[in-house]
Amino acid sequence: MDHSSKTETVLHQAAERLVAMRRSEFPEEAISTACEAIRDTIGVTVAGSGEPPVARLVATLERSFAPGPALLCGYGRRVDTLNAALVNGTASHVLDFDDCSNTMGGHPSAPIVPAIAALAEEADVDGMTFIRAYLAGFEFETRLGRAVNFTHYDKGWHPTGTLGTFGAAASSAAMLNLDVDQTRCALAIAASMAAGLKSNFGTDTKPFHVGQAARNGLLAAYMAQQGMTASADALENPQGFFEVFNGPGTYAAERVLDGWADPLDIVEIGVAFKQHPCCASTHPAIDAVLQLRAEHNLNWDQVEAVRTFTHPRRFRHTNRPSPRSALDGKFSVQYVVTRALLEGSVKPSVFTDEAVLDPQIVELMKRVKSEGDPNADMSSSEHFYAYAEIDLRDGRQLKAFIDRPHGRDRNHPLPEGALERKFLGCTTSKLGDSKAREIAERLGGLQEASSVAAILALLDTSH
Repeated sequence: MDHSSKTETVLHQAAERLVAMRRSEFPEEAISTACEAIRDTIGVTVAGSGEPPVARLVATLERSFAPGPALLCGYGRRVDTLNAALVNGTASHVLDFDDCSNTMGGHPSAPIVPAIAALAEEADVDGMTFIRAYLAGFEFETRLGRAVNFTHYDKGWHPTGTLGTFGAAASSAAMLNLDVDQTRCALAIAASMAAGLKSNFGTDTKPFHVGQAARNGLLAAYMAQQGMTASADALENPQGFFEVFNGPGTYAAERVLDGWADPLDIVEIGVAFKQHPCCASTHPAIDAVLQLRAEHNLNWDQVEAVRTFTHPRRFRHTNRPSPRSALDGKFSVQYVVTRALLEGSVKPSVFTDEAVLDPQIVELMKRVKSEGDPNADMSSSEHFYAYAEIDLRDGRQLKAFIDRPHGRDRNHPLPEGALERKFLGCTTSKLGDSKAREIAERLGGLQEASSVAAILALLDTSH
């Protein structure tokens, strides 16, 4: 490729497709799934807004907040859009309850929704404009994921932070109605702001990755709108994103454009909605022990030992046999399996420092041994499975296999009504039952809304 010809670059061709999406007709499946994902993201953002990492971020940003139109979720105050995207983006991921994408290797909605929600409050838009912007960002970040994964993920990048920055930029560019050259520039600027290391999983910094992605993507679009320049070949340049973040021979640039929106990634492969408020890599093991618990009416008094086996790609960052904090517990397959077997579910309330360090739980965890599957195919995309074995004190051994957890794809759906119940569970205590139900209904039919700002205003707890 001649890198001097900007119209041939991946970013320019992607920008042309992104701009065209604003005039496209979308299948009903894409629109309905987008509404579900946007509602789910707003719900977990409300629930996460009071968590300590978010409070620490707000306290840090007090010196830089400017008056503005955008609501800080859970704080009853309005600030500038960039800081709102940063705080709300962090809140959207702090519980690790937000949706996932197999192709992205991360969480697609959390970097996008807080950015374009801030924009929707700055310049009110209708529901379909919001959905189109969301779908644009979702498509670009997941297509980029197809190009760089699983090397990108295995190398230690947090794709929600890195690829999510591009998603937020693409969605923000759509909301700002940027033209092709401006959209390309926004994506190229985003390439220099993409960040997030998996070494920070289990700490306050992991959700901050997502807030940073939302803010930086929005900032990239704002700068492109003002005429900031950036390299047309910021992806495929020898010193560009692909080579620097992945390395030679570890990516396939053509996958960004091949099969673009045919079908949309949100339709196939789709969105993975979470049933448990912890790292998605632990969910197959949770579901496996829950299955055995239900089938055999188990309690811990009967259990001698528990063993779980998950894909090494998923086990590497969830092998935490002695978690020391609430966030550490979210990434400990040993901890969440113990809670699931003891209580029959994994609830947000078990992710406090006190709960994780409870002496009874620490003692029970000693019976849980978790490993990476020694027979795993590292080249396969089928890496969301788990085996569980439970040795009972009466000599029996129980076994279960989960190919994918509930909610991971359309073939493994959540129970009927689970997403609505999840939203109400996340929002009712802070907004009240009637307001939470009204927001749920209006977001569920977002494509019919004449004003997104009017819906978001219902999240304001100051009145």
